[in-house]
Amino acid sequence: MPAVLRFVASVMVVSGVLLIADAAATLLWEEPVSALVAERQQSKLEEQLAEPPPRVLRKKPLPGDAIGRLGVPAIGVKDYVVEGTDTANLRKGPGHYPDTPLPGERGTAAIAGHRTTYGAPFRDIDKLERGQVIWIDLPYGRYVYRVERIKIVDDSDLSVLRKVRHDRLVLSACHPLYSAAQRVIVFARVVRREPSRVRLT
Repeated sequence: MPAVLRFVASVMVVSGVLLIADAAATLLWEEPVSALVAERQQSKLEEQLAEPPPRVLRKKPLPGDAIGRLGVPAIGVKDYVVEGTDTANLRKGPGHYPDTPLPGERGTAAIAGHRTTYGAPFRDIDKLERGQVIWIDLPYGRYVYRVERIKIVDDSDLSVLRKVRHDRLVLSACHPLYSAAQRVIVFARVVRREPSRVRLT
């Protein structure tokens, strides 16, 4: 009987250590299990973008389609973007809001991403500063933006998606970390278009 108790106690201690390690990793970086899921999904998006379906080339992606690759050099982001912002799509990576124009089209394009789970692509977007570069590669071109400002809004504030006098990109994520009470919004203005750097076969 004492041997069984020692075994159970050992299992509980190891489980406790693993739970604490998981919590520490989440607080300091990102949730590790979902990060592995996101890494696999990013590889699949990369493969899909290498041979995009005709609808993506015609700028008519369906939910779940890989549409391009987003880069935010100042915070180390270089992630593939999926069409759609529901739970399943955001597990793959940053997601484009389907009700907004695609980057490169007229108006306000919007992309959402996680800050603590599934690769945490937008963990540090609140640290971006005016003038820093954001780019997105799509099969039909690279669009380069510069950050104009950052704003914290309520989670139900849709005014950030409204059309303005120039074409822009909006990045959004939950705020503060570990909460969904508000959203941190990054507004960026398009500054130029370049040939696409997406690898097409």
